[in-house]
Amino acid sequence: QSGARINISEGNCPERIVTITGPTDAIFKAFAMIAYKFEEDITNSMSNSTATSKPPVTLRLVVPASQCGSLIGKGGSKIKEIRESTGAQVQVAGDMLPNSTERAVTISGTPDAIIQCVKQICVVMLESPPKGATIPYRPKPASTPVIFAGGQAYTIQGQYAIPHPDQLTKLHQLAMQQTPFTPLGQTTPAFPGTLGSVAGEQRSSAALPLPALTVFPCICPGLDASPPASTHELTIPNDLIGCIIGRQGTKINEIRQMSGAQIKIANATEGSSERQITITGTPANISLAQYLINAR
Repeated sequence: QSGARINISEGNCPERIVTITGPTDAIFKAFAMIAYKFEEDITNSMSNSTATSKPPVTLRLVVPASQCGSLIGKGGSKIKEIRESTGAQVQVAGDMLPNSTERAVTISGTPDAIIQCVKQICVVMLESPPKGATIPYRPKPASTPVIFAGGQAYTIQGQYAIPHPDQLTKLHQLAMQQTPFTPLGQTTPAFPGTLGSVAGEQRSSAALPLPALTVFPCICPGLDASPPASTHELTIPNDLIGCIIGRQGTKINEIRQMSGAQIKIANATEGSSERQITITGTPANISLAQYLINAR
């Protein structure tokens, strides 16, 4: 509908980058649709929440660091002008994003304020092109621990545990069946009666305060109570190894993080139609890694 070209980065990370390319008016239309969509999500999540005030729509733009000076202006004059004329809050991060020469510019407010703000930022960026080469920011795959409580998987975001997709819960149940271990803390935690939505997050799923959760050593590597590490070897046909490794190693890294196991893939040997995979970790880590490899 906007006429812009829109690319969304890979989905195995806590953040994804949406790149919008095209004529200026097409970019504004796309940003307008995104801002209104975010507001719709906030409104929907408010119906499940006890919060009384509606949080603003927030976008985090990724801008080459060499253009941030023009955006801030002399003594902060330009950013002040943008704030006053649009009514949006604008903040330029002091540090560059990891492994890049880009900085995050956070804008928040009503959808209309955000659209006007994006217009003004685009004008500044067109007037002051980036200097030198830009190393783009690429989000890293999530390395947050997964916590299981009452048969449900959760990932940690800030002070809250967010319900994780069903797939991980099923994997956990499978690992539980295959490998006996004693969980840390209670086995059936008492959950609070009221579940509210995550403060400041545009989410409709319920959030649980952390103390009500049981942490299982099979998925959280590095806990002292974990059983001793052991090693298991698998052989995989050469023609299937690519789907296990994934593009630039994304899938094997995902399996490493989800299972908590160390996984080494031997180099191809001449004349052999198979590759050796060595998995090291606790018995539960190994069984989960095996399951994920077989699933791939």
